[in-house]
Amino acid sequence: MKKSRSVMMSLLLAASLAVPAGASAAPDQQSNNAEKFRVYVEVSGESAQKTKASLQKKYDSRWELGANGFSTDMNEAQFKALQNNKNLKLTKVDEVSVDTLRSNKNVTTAFAAPADQTPWGIEAIYNDANVSATSGGSGINVAVLDTGVFTGHHDLQGTVEQCKDFTQATPLVNGSCNDVDGHGTHVAGSVLADGGSDGSGVYGVAPDADLWAYKVLGDDGSGYSDDIAAAIRHTADQAVATGSNTVINMSLGSSANSPLIEDAVNYAYDKGVLVVAAAGNSGFRVGSIGYPGALENAIAVAALENRFENGTYRVADFSSRGVRKGDGDYLIQEGDVEISAPGAAVFSTWPNGGYNTISGTSMASPHVAGLAAKVWAENPGFSHVQLRTELQNRAKANDILGGRSAAVGDDLASGFGFAKVN
Repeated sequence: MKKSRSVMMSLLLAASLAVPAGASAAPDQQSNNAEKFRVYVEVSGESAQKTKASLQKKYDSRWELGANGFSTDMNEAQFKALQNNKNLKLTKVDEVSVDTLRSNKNVTTAFAAPADQTPWGIEAIYNDANVSATSGGSGINVAVLDTGVFTGHHDLQGTVEQCKDFTQATPLVNGSCNDVDGHGTHVAGSVLADGGSDGSGVYGVAPDADLWAYKVLGDDGSGYSDDIAAAIRHTADQAVATGSNTVINMSLGSSANSPLIEDAVNYAYDKGVLVVAAAGNSGFRVGSIGYPGALENAIAVAALENRFENGTYRVADFSSRGVRKGDGDYLIQEGDVEISAPGAAVFSTWPNGGYNTISGTSMASPHVAGLAAKVWAENPGFSHVQLRTELQNRAKANDILGGRSAAVGDDLASGFGFAKVN
């Protein structure tokens, strides 16, 4: 989500199934050709299922998100035509986008063995300045919900288990997750890049994990909350169906909470999936954590810089800060930052086989998602709740004292601290 992109709040309206008496076919045909927007329709009442089925047929249902709700595209005239039915609630679907401070340093568009195979963030999270390769994550799935992934990258092609697109006119296209933007490929690399078949490429935190590359954002880095919610629910269902431990990484968000995404996050969490998300790049303002990172059932990750202050890594000024009332209590509530990880000037994989160095909490989140996969593989009997507690305890052991609002213990800048491999 590019920082400048605005996000529209949801608008809830009562709706009606009835077309005004006397309406002619010609205006209706003109209406069907008018510009459309995404809408979520919730149906209530004794005949909810019948009404829902009728509406889905008429308005080409996109996603079913709940027993009595679905998303679709309609124009303003169609939207207004549903205003008077007390059994309908219409919500204009939010837009969500990636949140990255792009510097595009050292960008390459074709594979060439990188001089640094274990970038500073990998060295930091492994607590080893001399680490030359990484390991771990076997048997764990990491679903990267993003702009897609260039799955043919030298350092990623051996990790891909699923590749799906949730953004097309026909929802859920299997075998397609093309990344034009680059953001998703970069994120995936930090999670589980494996150096390639010859070991000459870059390494992520958990190279033995399996990648579920889910494209939920368009080529411009923005998308709709219903597509994201559908992908979250799909991830959870896939985790249950395969009987596997699964982590979701969402390096995306907005300043406004989306009920569709919140319900989907809760759905996934209830099914045992660990959800990790970027805290946002609206720092250093207090109470600026973006959604879905701000949700209680998601781990909000703050960004650290590769420099020290007060004897520890420093929280970047751009990294969003948590709520004041959550400061110091080692408890997670809505709006808290939970864990910190490397997020400034991060070197990782890029489309067409190259690499790029960019910054943002979008870059910090995948470090934690990778660590979660690595720790879970080492402790396969952990529930997702136990895994989350383990990550919190590791963060407590590495308190962060550098950066605005950073302090001893749980603070609104770094949360519990910097969770590491060792």
